[in-house]
Amino acid sequence: MTAISDQPADTGQTPVRQGIIDADVHEMIGNPLDFAEYIKEPWRGRVHNDNWMGYSIPYSWPTTGGLARPDARPANGMRAGSDLGLMQSQHLDEFGIDKAILTGLLYPSEFKTQPEFAAGIAHAYNDWLIDNWLDRDPRLLGSVCVAIQRPEEAAREIDRVAAHPQIVQVILPVVSNDVFGREYYHPVYAAAQRNNLAVGFHQGANVETAVGLPPYYIEWHTAIEQAWQSQLIGLVVHGVFDKFPDLRVAMIESSWTWLPHLMWRFDHNYRSLRREIPWVTRLPSDIIRERVKFTTQPMELAENPEHLLQAFDMVGNDSFLMFSSDYPHWDFDSPARALPTSFGPELRQKIFRDNAAAFYGLGE
Repeated sequence: MTAISDQPADTGQTPVRQGIIDADVHEMIGNPLDFAEYIKEPWRGRVHNDNWMGYSIPYSWPTTGGLARPDARPANGMRAGSDLGLMQSQHLDEFGIDKAILTGLLYPSEFKTQPEFAAGIAHAYNDWLIDNWLDRDPRLLGSVCVAIQRPEEAAREIDRVAAHPQIVQVILPVVSNDVFGREYYHPVYAAAQRNNLAVGFHQGANVETAVGLPPYYIEWHTAIEQAWQSQLIGLVVHGVFDKFPDLRVAMIESSWTWLPHLMWRFDHNYRSLRREIPWVTRLPSDIIRERVKFTTQPMELAENPEHLLQAFDMVGNDSFLMFSSDYPHWDFDSPARALPTSFGPELRQKIFRDNAAAFYGLGE
C-alpha cells in the first residue's frame, strides 16, 4: 500500500500514521438485475427494466461525467463505483487509504411509498454489500442500510447485520419532509447504540431545500446543507442524545463551515426557550461538540485559507472533522489536495486519521 508520506512533496501532504481513513466512499450497484438476486419475494419480481431500477435524482448533471468522475466508470460501462478493482487501484492503493467507510447511494429510508418494499430492499442491500464488498477487501467498512419508515423492523435489521466485524455505522438519508429525531424513530438509535454503531446522515436522492427543488442544480447543490442543519437540530431538540448517551452521529457530505453559526444561534434560542424542551439539559453546542462529527467533503475553499483554520476555534475543538473523498463522484476530493495549506501537521493527522479512528473505534 502506498502511504501518504510517499506522495510527492509538492502536494502539501504530511505523513499520516498507518494511512488515511476515508469516511465517505460510495459503492454502487452496477447491474440492478444482479442485485435483484439478493431480494426476497414478493419484492424481487418488482425489480426489472420496466419497473423499479434504483437510485435517481431530479436533475440532469451539468458535468462531463454526470454524477461521477469520467475516469471512474469501469470498462464494462456500468456505473462508477461499481467495480471493486477500479476502486482499489484508483483510490485505495493510489492514496494509501487504510480504511474506507462505504456509504452507498441507495437509501430505502427515503422511499415515500411502499414501506414493506423499502424494508425488503434494505435487507437485500446489506447482504449484497457484505458479499460483494466487505468480504472481498478488509480495508472496507460498511454502513447498515435500513428502512426507517418501519423503525422496529429497521432495528431488527441493524441487530442482524451488526455482528459482521466490518460494519461500523447505520446510514440514513437527510430528508426534507420529516424530522428523524422524533420519538417514533428512536428504536433505530437504540439499536445503533446497543450494537456500538455510529449513525451517519448522508445526502439522498430526494433531499430538497427550504424552497423545495429550485430550477437549477447549482441552486440545489448550494442550499441542501439546510437539510443536515434541520436534522441535527431535531436530534438535539427531541432528546436523542440525552436518551441515548453513547450514540455517535456523523453528518456526511454536509459541508461544515456553517456549524459555528448554527451552534451560536441554537445556544441563544436554548437559553431563551429551553422551558419548551426540559429533557434537553445542556447547551446544544456542548452536545454537538461531544457527539457529532462532520466530514471534509465538500470543502469550501476560502480565499484566505486562514479563515478555514479560524473555524476550528469557533467550533471549539479540532476533533469534529474527518476526511472524506466522496469517491467516485464528480466533486471527489483527492487527499493530495483536499486540505488547505493553513492546516498544520497535527491538524492534518487528526483529520486524515485520528478523528475517524476514535469515532468509529478503529484503534491504532
